[in-house]
Amino acid sequence: MFGNVARTFIACIVVTATAVADDWPQWRGIDRDGRIDEPGLMQALPDGHLPRKWTVEIGAGYSGPTVANGRVYVTDRGLDQDDTEIERVLCFDAETGQEVWKHSYPAVYGDIGYRAGPRASVTIHGDSAISVGAAGQLICFAASDGTIRWQHDLRKAYDARMPIWGITAAPLVYKDLVIQVVAGAGDACVVAFDLWTGKESWRSIDEPAGYSSPILIRQAGQDVAVVWTGASISGLDPKSGRVHWRVEMLPRNMPIGVPTPVVADDLLFVSSFYDGSMLIRFSKDELTAQKVWHRAGTDEINTDALHCMISNPLIKGDHIYGTDSYGQLRCLDIATGDRVWEDTTAVPKARWATIHTIRDGDREIMQNDQGELIFATLSPAGYQEHSRTKLLAPTRKQLPKRGGVTWSHPAIANGHIYARNDNELMCASLLP
Repeated sequence: MFGNVARTFIACIVVTATAVADDWPQWRGIDRDGRIDEPGLMQALPDGHLPRKWTVEIGAGYSGPTVANGRVYVTDRGLDQDDTEIERVLCFDAETGQEVWKHSYPAVYGDIGYRAGPRASVTIHGDSAISVGAAGQLICFAASDGTIRWQHDLRKAYDARMPIWGITAAPLVYKDLVIQVVAGAGDACVVAFDLWTGKESWRSIDEPAGYSSPILIRQAGQDVAVVWTGASISGLDPKSGRVHWRVEMLPRNMPIGVPTPVVADDLLFVSSFYDGSMLIRFSKDELTAQKVWHRAGTDEINTDALHCMISNPLIKGDHIYGTDSYGQLRCLDIATGDRVWEDTTAVPKARWATIHTIRDGDREIMQNDQGELIFATLSPAGYQEHSRTKLLAPTRKQLPKRGGVTWSHPAIANGHIYARNDNELMCASLLP
């Protein structure tokens, strides 16, 4: 077994190579911010359908694919030969779609709602692939061959106060630690595990868990892990779990903060389906933060600012863009939260209508919940759509209503887009 120094050195080499190669190694990309800068991608989408490079059959699930070191990773759900409920972690060759390895395990959801499959994307760090299932099975694999290095049943080990939709937050690797929203009893809402052994390193926060994935920011010359729970947005020391600052955001109905926090300079923004939006300013010189504004409408229909559900908002210049509770694409003034404009053409209006948005330089690449891929530009002047094509067909296991949806976030890596629905994982070139 390698010594710690050798392990860290190797991991750093591989992660650096990953970043240079423009992989998509974790939830929302290299920095968890949904951003790429690929000037060589096609500027206009073809009419009809985007031609596919390959397609493979998979089961249902909400998790978006991740791509690293020539491999694609995704999770799904189904039944084994004895009709036992299972989840699977799948690895495919990114160039051909050929299966490299897979692992299945029993996963009884019990009272977890929306049962189509796992939610969290697989996190790739060096030769480690870390997955977490909806019922709390946290597993660290060798990314190359699927060998299990360690695993935990979080629900049992931490007496989880399971959110109604299960565990959804993607594992965050910080140096030699895996930071995971566990939803555990007591002060185990968030737990960090040793990347190499799986041994608990620290636990933090006595609050109900939310659904949002943690991120890292730089503050006062150090790294800070930002975690949005069911009661607050908190900044933690990622090495120890110590809480540096906490901004309360209590739910009026139920915790339903799904999107990942977004950051621009010293501003951090979150948006919830029931509880509206909050803008936080964190100090660059001290480990402190404070609320700038919090705006929420009276309910999910009569909304104010933004009430995002699955769609992740973004900050671009002095404005915030995001998809409201019924699919309304909106632009907000970042200083006040006032609405600048609203557009209803990017996705059909429906409860929980979704648009996944990836920033590519100054333009946006969007996948709506009808499986359409859109090239557009968002600006204070409005929504400017450049082209649109069909990527995937909506399927009904994620949501059996309104003809189905494609709720899983796509990945863009090395000039290709990888996307999935309840039936298939596909790859298509975005190169001209």
